[in-house]
Amino acid sequence: MTGQTPTVVLVHGAFADGSSWAKVVDLLRERGVEALAVSNPLRGLAHDGDYVASVAGQVDGPVVLVGHSYGGPVITHAATKTPNAKALVYVASFGVDLGESALSSVEGFPPVELNTSLVPQQFPDGEGDDTEFTIRRDAFPSVFAADLPDSVTATAAVSQRPIAARALGEPLAVEPAWKTLPSWFVVATADHAINPDSQRAAARRLGSTTVEVDASHAIALSRPTEVADQILAAVAAVS
Repeated sequence: MTGQTPTVVLVHGAFADGSSWAKVVDLLRERGVEALAVSNPLRGLAHDGDYVASVAGQVDGPVVLVGHSYGGPVITHAATKTPNAKALVYVASFGVDLGESALSSVEGFPPVELNTSLVPQQFPDGEGDDTEFTIRRDAFPSVFAADLPDSVTATAAVSQRPIAARALGEPLAVEPAWKTLPSWFVVATADHAINPDSQRAAARRLGSTTVEVDASHAIALSRPTEVADQILAAVAAVS
């Protein structure tokens, strides 16, 4: 118990940005909890985790790290280097252990629509090129946000943050923070980007306090109350 209300550090995943947390941030503030939405670089697991750790480590006081989707592995790495991290919250997330990547963590589960909807593109990386992915625009609503209005998904589809292929394939190289910190998990049961059964299995492995919500992968926008409630439960437990 810290005796001080933590700041919530929100980490988005692939194809999204910090604005995906807007409704959750509003709900947390209504309950007197400060939040910070980090811009996840989406370039590589260790790189992104170190960046998030640097941001969270400069927050005055304790923090609760929240990761959506690929942001889950990122906070799993980041919290090992964030001494003021007190809890972890995973939202429609991958759950990785030492030596696992986001992709390898779901290999044993039936494929999802995302797998056939990715568009590879090249980007400059030092002296050469590397590959990054977005979701095919016509498939974006179904894959990512089937429970959001067309007016929202149309904009989201053309403002995607691409993720480097190596980020999804890079194994976790540190002991996962969930082995030493309490965790909470929100399973999106209508998710077409990460198999809901893989989310359930991850939550069991992590020993997380878990809720299930009938929502798409864009659960923080479509069901922000349920997401905020799970975050607030984590905050209350470590305050």
